[in-house]
Amino acid sequence: MGAGIVRRLMKAGHQCVAYDRDPAPGAKLAEDGATAAKSLEDMVAKLAPPRTCWVMLPAGQPTDETVTALGQMLAKGDAVIDGGNSFYRDDLRRAAALALRGVDYLDLGVSGGVWGLERGFCLMIGGAKDQVERLDPIWKALAPGVGEISRTRRGDGADPRAEQGYIHAGPVGAGHFVKMVHNGIEYGLMQAYAEGMDILAARSGKEVPEAERYDLNLADVAEVWRRGSVISSWLLDLAAQALADDGKLAGYEGRVDDSGEGRWTVEAAVETATPADVLAAALFARFRSRQDHTFGERLLSAMRHGFGGHVEGALERK
Repeated sequence: MGAGIVRRLMKAGHQCVAYDRDPAPGAKLAEDGATAAKSLEDMVAKLAPPRTCWVMLPAGQPTDETVTALGQMLAKGDAVIDGGNSFYRDDLRRAAALALRGVDYLDLGVSGGVWGLERGFCLMIGGAKDQVERLDPIWKALAPGVGEISRTRRGDGADPRAEQGYIHAGPVGAGHFVKMVHNGIEYGLMQAYAEGMDILAARSGKEVPEAERYDLNLADVAEVWRRGSVISSWLLDLAAQALADDGKLAGYEGRVDDSGEGRWTVEAAVETATPADVLAAALFARFRSRQDHTFGERLLSAMRHGFGGHVEGALERK
């Protein structure tokens, strides 16, 4: 996603300095017009004040260490954006530490996966209003825009940025909190598709009365649901493609990892005594998938691979 973000920004005319501790990604971006940096220090030195450093790393220690290091190099008026899937309470801590040096911190929930370069990225931003507005050209370049989606009837006071694909959700932490719940909902949607397809797949089983057995073509079912159905979505698009490629999903084991946001969403629901039956069940289904695998879980895995490039086999870093 980080490389897609850089390329989409450059496509809109923005200049980018890129650093990765593995020099290969930076070299590839340099071929497309970015300036490659050899280190964080080199990256900061190549930026003109007010500098904006975007961190796109796994949540937790990798992001913590990088934000701390950048905070020691930056000065008043500069800003750090965390575009990863960080826990919103970590944002509050980091923002307070950077504020001591006059450096602003923005937490940015980003949705769009590996297709964001082509489709645009949905952005949920937390942080100070002045910095969010200063960086508006960045958000606008990354967001998908209105596109061909039918427009919602909205009141005169509605924020026009929302239908462009980005919002200022609120102060520090709000962006990642909204993205956290977004991912919790994603768990539930994916689980619903997976369970539905499991029911359809099981209908050809010998335990079903012969007159009621249906050997259904699930690729065709998914495809027809994409066309005018009330359950159509991008996730269904991905499921349909996966089934068209291999109706048995033999290339997937069915082990479905969770990257943290689903757990945090359920924890937030518990904190406010907010019922979240579907989201909690979807999270627990992922836990169970690591012990036993169904056809539906292979579809879950296929959808995750489709939108995010997630590969089975290793738990994602929290």
